[in-house]
Amino acid sequence: MGVSIAGTLVRSGEDRATLVRRTYGLVFVSVIITALGVVFCLNTPSVFEATARHPFITMIAMFAPLWMAMKARRDFPKNIALVLIFTFIEGIFIAPFLALAESRTPGIIGQSGLLTLSTFGALSMYAVFSKRDFSAWGSFFMVGLWVLIATSLISFFFPSTLGSLWIAAGTVLVFSGLLVFDTWRIVRSGEYGPDDYVPAAVNIYLDLLNMFLAITRLLGGRR
Repeated sequence: MGVSIAGTLVRSGEDRATLVRRTYGLVFVSVIITALGVVFCLNTPSVFEATARHPFITMIAMFAPLWMAMKARRDFPKNIALVLIFTFIEGIFIAPFLALAESRTPGIIGQSGLLTLSTFGALSMYAVFSKRDFSAWGSFFMVGLWVLIATSLISFFFPSTLGSLWIAAGTVLVFSGLLVFDTWRIVRSGEYGPDDYVPAAVNIYLDLLNMFLAITRLLGGRR
């Protein structure tokens, strides 16, 4: 999503390979930990009820370790531990939404996961093998993200099913663009150093997560 970093840049193919391996390894583990957070919440009624009743408190608890992880992004293993705590709480946070979606449309979570994975693969390959310069995409889609946030706030006070679907479609589009941009930053731009895998992984993880949630909302349609 565009977390900015400062430090030693990638200067060799070996550095870039190290960065890619560490980044996507952390993304993979983070997705698994998020799934474990979802399972934990769904199987712990007290946690599920508290999360459903107090989503904003859960959100604060979720972003606190993320903020600390960005502060300690090169302090191994503290940086890894904080990212995994963040992703576990993220799983708890989204569990009520996923439970509601699955209860209304059985099988929707599996369908959303497959579509997200397919989209991730296609967009990642495009970013890796395309010879285009995607540097301009960052500012363009970040503006789109702020528009989405503003629109979502308006929708919160003036709810509309059709408007919600349009927001979900816009979310898929914006985070697809950010995924291409963030992937390009990792494999092409030389912006990250080999030890900057934490902000790189968090960007990819958030792109994936938001795409998954938006696709789930779209598949649910008006239900």
